[in-house]
Amino acid sequence: MADTTPDMPQHYQWSQAKSLMPLKAECERGPKGALVPDARGETDHIAVVYDKGETPPEITIKQVSGSVHTVLANGIAVAVVARTTGKAPSVSDVLLVERSVHS
Repeated sequence: MADTTPDMPQHYQWSQAKSLMPLKAECERGPKGALVPDARGETDHIAVVYDKGETPPEITIKQVSGSVHTVLANGIAVAVVARTTGKAPSVSDVLLVERSVHS
């Protein structure tokens, strides 16, 4: 999957996406979370990156407490979101991105 789709807003700054995994985990396969800054400054977004050729992971969101939520990909936590204002994250807020896997 390319990093933009026709209906995806252009204010996502993919070149500035930050991995939520430690650097030493970069070579591991499987879904990983990434933070995608919003150029408008409204709300940063969560992306889940998965391996090319794999079935896209099932995304679920679990409320931890109050305004803290965990984003899960196939039942594994890939991000924790804490918002002081605004609505809770929903599955439709999570961007799925397929990445090439080099062996």
